[in-house]
Amino acid sequence: MDRRSFIKNTTYSGLLLTTGAYPMLAGASEPEITKLTILHTNDVHSRVEPFPMDGSRNEGLGGVAKRSTLISRIRQEQDNVLLLDAGDIFQGTPYFNFFGGEVEMKLMSELGYDAATIGNHDFDGGIDGLERQLINANFPLLISNYNFNDTILNGKTKPYKIFNKGGVKIGVFGLGIELKGLVPASLYKATLYEDPLIAANRWATYLKEEEKCDFVICLSHLGYKYEENKVSDRVLAQSSENIDLIIGGHTHTFMKEPERLMNKAGKPVLINQVGWAGIILGRLDVYFERNKKGTCITCKNLVVGT
Repeated sequence: MDRRSFIKNTTYSGLLLTTGAYPMLAGASEPEITKLTILHTNDVHSRVEPFPMDGSRNEGLGGVAKRSTLISRIRQEQDNVLLLDAGDIFQGTPYFNFFGGEVEMKLMSELGYDAATIGNHDFDGGIDGLERQLINANFPLLISNYNFNDTILNGKTKPYKIFNKGGVKIGVFGLGIELKGLVPASLYKATLYEDPLIAANRWATYLKEEEKCDFVICLSHLGYKYEENKVSDRVLAQSSENIDLIIGGHTHTFMKEPERLMNKAGKPVLINQVGWAGIILGRLDVYFERNKKGTCITCKNLVVGT
């Protein structure tokens, strides 16, 4: 789908997916339901202000102020909200060139982001520059397949974080793309890249089986899909065992609605990605029965700036 068609049709995608029996939707007596609203962005690339009104295809779209208005309205309407980002926070406008990521981190903190992962462009100011901006982030950077043991980031990121929303336990972990060939080695220094499929299954299984999470989210900067033989979100979904949702980035893919694939155990995994530059605020509403046996997910991605 091209970007113009996506913008035209994305204000309500109407997607309904189920991973189990859900009596509420069938008209049976309603069980107790917990609704979790997941808001997400990816590849914002330092787009603090809306695109200028210059006749370009993105004119007037995006901008932190408009995104903040949407987020605030949803938080007023919903009790249980998670706000997540799938990486490439930095690079793309003079805000990063002049301030090195300080503006972006402070604004994301003001917007109340709960967690983010690391994209390749988040190393554009060097690993030292990324580390300097952590003081401005009131949210954790989650990355499970970068080994920072011999770098300045050692101990300053987390592989995962667990959130409790309305009695539902949500595990979130992050995955990054291979930096070699994308980022000069002088910028990421002694960072070691580890197999994302191995890391994903390790942490997803830990979150589901050891921590007893009801829902597991992967913040992925691997990219949606590739023609060549390369790990992607689609490959990850089909190779996974305990991931429920992949929130993707890197390929700037505008998805009208999440894609539903089956994992190794024959259970559904959803993938969603919302383009770039903060043009779209992703929204997924996940409904849990009190006994956690049924999950219904609806999607209503929101255009920022219309």
